[in-house]
Amino acid sequence: MSLTLDEAGRTLADPDAYRDDARLHEALALLRRESPVHWIEADGYNPFWAVTRHADVMEIEREHTRFLNAPRPVLATAAQDAVNKARMEQGVGLRTLVHMDDPDHRVIRAIGADWFRPRAMRALEPRVRELAKRYVDRMAGLGGECDFVQQVAVHYPLYVILSLLGLPEADFGRMLKLTQELFGGADTERRRGSTPEEMIEILMEFFAYFQGVTAARREHPTDDLASAIANATIDGEPLNDFDTASYYTIVATAGHDTTSSTISGGLQALIDHPAQLDRLRAEPALMPPAVDEMIRWVTPVKQFMRTATEDYELNGTTIRAGESLVLSYPSANRDEDVFTDPFAFDVGRDPNKHLAFGFGVHYCLGAALARIEVRAFFEELLPRLGEIELAGEPENVATTFVGGLKRLPVRYTLKS
Repeated sequence: MSLTLDEAGRTLADPDAYRDDARLHEALALLRRESPVHWIEADGYNPFWAVTRHADVMEIEREHTRFLNAPRPVLATAAQDAVNKARMEQGVGLRTLVHMDDPDHRVIRAIGADWFRPRAMRALEPRVRELAKRYVDRMAGLGGECDFVQQVAVHYPLYVILSLLGLPEADFGRMLKLTQELFGGADTERRRGSTPEEMIEILMEFFAYFQGVTAARREHPTDDLASAIANATIDGEPLNDFDTASYYTIVATAGHDTTSSTISGGLQALIDHPAQLDRLRAEPALMPPAVDEMIRWVTPVKQFMRTATEDYELNGTTIRAGESLVLSYPSANRDEDVFTDPFAFDVGRDPNKHLAFGFGVHYCLGAALARIEVRAFFEELLPRLGEIELAGEPENVATTFVGGLKRLPVRYTLKS
């Protein structure tokens, strides 16, 4: 039985839909084809528009003064929207770059920007490659079979980003648990609880931890990103405690969860498309486009939201001031008008105008680092890899925001 447009629209508010790629992409393809700007009323959510075509997503991203991140930067339940609004009004809510608009966004983004520029990335790359080797060595020591997500992929990017921050390895396990709880609130295995209050508990734990980091770095500055954040000033004044903790939180969480999803999903794509794996092995120079194809294929960030500041016509549909829109990145990255054979995994895809890192002023600050991490890992893995196959059923996280695989059982041969 085929989907109706309204059923297709409601899949964007269904965390379980993101566990089933076929179901999700059937719905998104229908929306792109028949109602690319579609009004959605889903149980438990405030209404919103779904924007599913690549050109329309880019248009909204360009119009960053007409479409703001605040007050609803990501799709959440109506109950969570209310809690978030109340806490922001009290000045105690999470206020990351995701939540901000200019001029605050421009000023706060600049604090960490130098740490992600090419010069800094070149300095960090030896550490990234050292960690890539460590985790491929770990695969080699696991006896030819492992859950790649749980035993390899979630750890490697976490070590990279927390090394950049300058945090001790002893704290990495705590950061991983809190990140999975923060992004896994819709997943019964990962969430701490299902209420807005329980989500706030997770944020408070992040904040408490990072307040300690701030105090330590202000007393004894070091040469790391954590010190740059702790000692940053705006108009001669340090960031307040919540803005400082929010900055750490977005770097520590988004900086590793999305990359681990790309590495896991990229490996599954190579297993599912053995001809592409053979091609990449035979032509190592294809690694840069292969990395971008993995990022397009997985699209770890599923959506961001924007809210209109004025009436605006988008693709023949009038968006009223105050109405919110979901920008569907998985849909934009399969848009038939932009990508030749978009449902083919092609390690040599060129051009590849994917929007997995967003577009415009909110383009992902850590995009270059993510590319380096994915490239370093596969450049270490593929020359050592013999055979590889699935050893069980892959499983995705239930989410409407950030996620990918949470299990990828694999069987393989690997040179030590």
